[in-house]
Amino acid sequence: MTPRTISIDVIRIPTKGPGDVSGLIQLIETGRVDPASILAILGKTEGNGGVNDFTREYATSALSAALASYLALPPQGVEERIAFVMSGGTEGVLCPHITVFTREVSDGSGLQQEIGDKRLSVGIAHTRNFLPEEIGRAIQVCETAKAVRAAMADAGIDDPGDVHFAQIKCPLLTSDRMEDAHGRGQKTVTSSAYGSMSYSRGASALGVATALGEVKGDINDEHILKNYDLFSSVASTSAGIELMHNVVIVMGNSSHAASSLVIGHAVMRDAIDHGAVADALKSVGLGSNHASATPDRLVNIFAKAEASPDGIVRGWRHTMLEDTDISATRHARAAVGGLVSGLAGTSAVYVSGGAEHQGPPGGGPVAAIARI
Repeated sequence: MTPRTISIDVIRIPTKGPGDVSGLIQLIETGRVDPASILAILGKTEGNGGVNDFTREYATSALSAALASYLALPPQGVEERIAFVMSGGTEGVLCPHITVFTREVSDGSGLQQEIGDKRLSVGIAHTRNFLPEEIGRAIQVCETAKAVRAAMADAGIDDPGDVHFAQIKCPLLTSDRMEDAHGRGQKTVTSSAYGSMSYSRGASALGVATALGEVKGDINDEHILKNYDLFSSVASTSAGIELMHNVVIVMGNSSHAASSLVIGHAVMRDAIDHGAVADALKSVGLGSNHASATPDRLVNIFAKAEASPDGIVRGWRHTMLEDTDISATRHARAAVGGLVSGLAGTSAVYVSGGAEHQGPPGGGPVAAIARI
């Protein structure tokens, strides 16, 4: 069987608002991006990141509508073809932007033989739609694990150790969805729409951990949001109102890939763990001077942010969990966003809040993509 050669490119594009598609369209019109090659789009939008953050759906709809004519598909068909993950919340210095992943696949291994080393590859997959009563429970863990394995196969990644970031968009519960479950005699994991975001993120992250062998044994409902010793060191999950299934994007290095990009990661132990951010940068060859010394080589950084659940950061009390004006996830995004931006030398970084089972409590994964 002739092996595949996978070529990935990643382009970061600033946006003027959640509906701004002009930067991407310009790159398409100038020939920089082939719309047929677009595999996934990750975005940071300037919403609140909560249940009622419709900037995520707006951004996805705008991009789907803009790409429809280029792909000869209806907007819904574009959403089914391209993996869209929009993360709301650009607090502090975080810059709204999208990151576009393109992929071209060809037969033969000649180019890869010339390059030799493993390079960045990306794969995508979707779960089936979940019933409201399945969100945040073990069935979501199981179905997510299946999708992660499928995305790995799609990326040509054989070794779980070569996976450095697994980005997931997952659903949340609304009053209508909870009422639907109750009308069928079913009970949802929580009666709080906001609380359901944590359950969905946590179950999805444990799905990644299960697929990659980071946890052993079966995950039960009792583990989710209770046993924080169970986590994935590469999962990044974001909940939204705009879908009822999980969208999975797996990023790693593969011997089947022939791009000029590599990805690496580290795990932040808390929200001020600058050493982990530096380690992630070093893992892709950016060195001790961090990315600011080589801005042309850094493609993007992806990180999770969370307010430490015990209310302490390195022995000192924080108030993020006690602020009734601003949610803890928004505090955490601003804090981690500032830290990562300072070390990366750019504020156009992807920082997502809510890191349940994504790294140790209060911490989270941080991954970097760079050109070699």
